[in-house]
Amino acid sequence: MKLLIFTLTLILFTQPGFSQNHFKRNDIYIETGGNGLFISANYERQLTKEPGLGVRMGIGMYSENTFYLTVPIGINYLFTTNNPKGFIDAGLGTTFARENAKLFWEKKTIQDDHFVSFIPSIGYRRHTTQNMMWRISCTPVINQYGFVPWIGFSVGKRF
Repeated sequence: MKLLIFTLTLILFTQPGFSQNHFKRNDIYIETGGNGLFISANYERQLTKEPGLGVRMGIGMYSENTFYLTVPIGINYLFTTNNPKGFIDAGLGTTFARENAKLFWEKKTIQDDHFVSFIPSIGYRRHTTQNMMWRISCTPVINQYGFVPWIGFSVGKRF
């Protein structure tokens, strides 16, 4: 009788463990183009236990005639597709850029050049069986200098 009670208790308490979702909610990745403008390292966290709303933040660089430190932040939403490892990735982001890699909280001088870009995005994201991810996105850049069509490609690790 004790063995039966022990077995039933074990089944009741371990059952939820077998049905847990294995969706990984954290991504760390390198992105070329995209929200970081040239290249950036990013961390992304899904706020739900299933694919859905997520937030991201990174640090990167952009260089035209001078070097800029960039800080991309944003939100995104993963829409499921027929493929359980493929998603439509739609997001809105803002990227802060400051000349000569000066930290954003340092005292500004007359020569400081900085700008803020608004970057909407739409793309395709794929999760692999090795807990890797890749994404390709259309990420047009909108800022004080105008509108620039842009694309981004990301590759990274899920955990």
